[in-house]
Amino acid sequence: MLQPSKAIRRIKNQVGMDEYLIKRLGHLGDGITEEGYFAPLTLPDERVSAEREGKDLKSIKILNPSDDRVKPPCPHFKSCGGCVLQHASDAFVAEWKVSVVREALATHNLETDLRPCLTSPTYSRRRATFTARRTKKGALAGFHAKASDTVIDIQNCTLVRPELLEAKAAIHALTLLGASRKSVLKVQVTCSRAGLDLAVSGGKALDRALETALAEQVQMFSLARLTWEDDVIAVRSSPVQSFGRAKVLPPPYAFLQATKEGEQDLLKTVISIIGGAGSVLDLFSGCGTFALPLLETAEVHAVEGDKDMMRALDKAWRETSGLKKLTHETRDLYRRPLLPDELARFEATVIDPPRAGAKAQVSELAKGDLKTIAYVSCNPISFAADAAILCAAGYHLQFVQTVDQFRWSNHIELVGAFELM
Repeated sequence: MLQPSKAIRRIKNQVGMDEYLIKRLGHLGDGITEEGYFAPLTLPDERVSAEREGKDLKSIKILNPSDDRVKPPCPHFKSCGGCVLQHASDAFVAEWKVSVVREALATHNLETDLRPCLTSPTYSRRRATFTARRTKKGALAGFHAKASDTVIDIQNCTLVRPELLEAKAAIHALTLLGASRKSVLKVQVTCSRAGLDLAVSGGKALDRALETALAEQVQMFSLARLTWEDDVIAVRSSPVQSFGRAKVLPPPYAFLQATKEGEQDLLKTVISIIGGAGSVLDLFSGCGTFALPLLETAEVHAVEGDKDMMRALDKAWRETSGLKKLTHETRDLYRRPLLPDELARFEATVIDPPRAGAKAQVSELAKGDLKTIAYVSCNPISFAADAAILCAAGYHLQFVQTVDQFRWSNHIELVGAFELM
């Protein structure tokens, strides 16, 4: 249950620990008492004993567990900082994520049909960022511990595809070659059709010897591509991604939806909103997550601020037969949003901005008469603020579909359907 009982009390127990009743979960996934203290790894309606340090509860012991409490499936859960909600049932987490969206909308007096959350399966994350550093005995690669800079050597992970963990051997080798004893490497690993795509930051400056040694690792570990800071060291086989029928070669560090399943959930929802529109505007298009599949039935104009991602989209379109016409432009939509007269020639738009939302562009959309908007967001708070602008201008928020690609985390993605009344 998301709503705790109203009988909230706090008493002193015999060993000097205080007892608290957890009232609700905050947006970061921590339990919160009536007094406003934060209790990680707790659930609503649970009674706990704990020591208080400022606003945080420490040394927490569960006295009366929630019916939604489950055994965490990952042995690293208590130490690794990647997950915050493995102690909660899947049904609870899905309902909680929808409730976060509901509360964000309520702050702007908005209500709509909130569809049940679509959750990606376990072992489905196709991208992860590892932290790696040199040690006295060699190298260490893994994920950060909870609220710490300590690196945990993860042997198994219930979130990521197994092949991502297989990259650890290559990461160790790269760390020994390219990290100083004081530096920390960030290694982004992405699964692709051709193998693993690694992008490394925080390493030594490139020279000829290091570049040669790094290139040898690409062959040794059968990597698809290795990027060191902004330099592509070697490409053994192009690490393409499939967007519809198109095969896209994203530039290093390009945005990619976390799971293929989540990407499909978002895409199906967008298509259901766009319907039979013949001309579609794709704002913040990236490499074509939505644009390329939509080109099966509609002409698309894609707008993106990153020129390398725009080139990747264009190349994929040109190399895929049978798609409808694509036009595109590289444009900073924060500084130069499309204006109402530019929007007028489209029947529908997809907008998928970064976490900050798209106030400047949404304000221009609100001035126009574009009939249908599919708004994809990774931040319910900024989405709700933008939704309020659209609704004040005459749009109706028909429904919101919550999508959980970051299982057991506090991250939430969604698609909102807007129709001009």
